[in-house]
Amino acid sequence: MASKTKTKRLIRFDWAIKRLLRNKASYVVLEGFLSVLLKESIKIVNISESEGNQTSPEDKFNRVDMLVENSLGELFIIEMQNNPKVDYYLRMLYGVSKAITERVSLGDDYSKVRKVYHINIIYFGMDKGDDYVYHGFTEFRGIHSNTVLELTPRQKNLFLKENVKDVFPEYYLLCIDAFCNVVNGNLDEWIYYLKNTEIPDSFTAPGLPEARRQLVYDNLSDAEKRAYEHYMKQNDYEQGVVEEAEERGRAEGRAEMEGVVAEKDQAITELTQDLAQKDINLVLNSNRAGIPIETIANITGLSPEEVIKIIENHQEQ
Repeated sequence: MASKTKTKRLIRFDWAIKRLLRNKASYVVLEGFLSVLLKESIKIVNISESEGNQTSPEDKFNRVDMLVENSLGELFIIEMQNNPKVDYYLRMLYGVSKAITERVSLGDDYSKVRKVYHINIIYFGMDKGDDYVYHGFTEFRGIHSNTVLELTPRQKNLFLKENVKDVFPEYYLLCIDAFCNVVNGNLDEWIYYLKNTEIPDSFTAPGLPEARRQLVYDNLSDAEKRAYEHYMKQNDYEQGVVEEAEERGRAEGRAEMEGVVAEKDQAITELTQDLAQKDINLVLNSNRAGIPIETIANITGLSPEEVIKIIENHQEQ
């Protein structure tokens, strides 16, 4: 469990990567995060503007994209999402595809295709998952032998990669809300900050000491503080709208289910009444035809006493 050491108020990572972490002096923060996640040293050479940085209402309040290029020419898409989207996987696929195709011109050799990492920091559950960090990549296996397809020596020289999976895009999903604040290692220290917007003094993961110094709320200008507070209020509002919609959906679902159950009960009642009336009519018609009580009981499945009671009740009417 993380230490409860009192720290200065920090700003959220999603707002920081949009406003504060784009200058070269702050690359060390992002380099630390990416190095911890990929378990290899990452050196950033450029941070590009991407479609996700446009100021439409959805982008402003729900998501922040950052497109990073490292010293090997590899691309990193960093996307943060606060509210659930049913099409989220398709958006991941689209983002990677666009990053690749925008950097290959007509007539270019396929060797121009870049390796892309799509890193998703999401603040909602994945419903079916039981972890808080997921990694996806492409691997080809023989359907009979189950062996992994490998690159040839010539392909390794051409791609400058060792494995087939290194050629294709890779995806990371960091499900922040699923993290239980139990810290075991550098990645957990980073996820703790992403969830709690706090960096205890005991945390030493690459990039976090610099983030602790650079991302202090009190270091913001008055204009930046107003922008940040506005962002947080809008974020809370968006979250409230989503939660209200979810609760409304659950309430409507319960009401609909109750209606279905009520209709089913009514139908069963009506069917029971209908069957009972048919039994009564069968008993009365059989009695009028002179069929013995015992035979009527055998036909209807009623007891002789029930047959007699039905006959007597309707004689009274």
